[in-house]
Amino acid sequence: MTKPAQTNTVAGKELLSFIERVERLNEEKKSLGDDVKDVLGEAKGKGFDVKIIRKVISLRGQDRVKRQEEQEMLDLYMQSIGMMG
Repeated sequence: MTKPAQTNTVAGKELLSFIERVERLNEEKKSLGDDVKDVLGEAKGKGFDVKIIRKVISLRGQDRVKRQEEQEMLDLYMQSIGMMG
């Protein structure tokens, strides 16, 4: 993170404050991403399928009705191309 030599205006100081806040949040986000990788690595080490874990997390984040509608459409499409049944 580099700072400019001088901010001469109130607007410049405010802008710099926003920029520095975003930079700190980006650093935190990277750290959290590393933490997620560590947890998933632990799960993989215990024999769990990380791809499936990520899918379950994604599904848990969806609205129940939306998730059911998508599943019904997926089933319909798969059935129509002979992948089910």
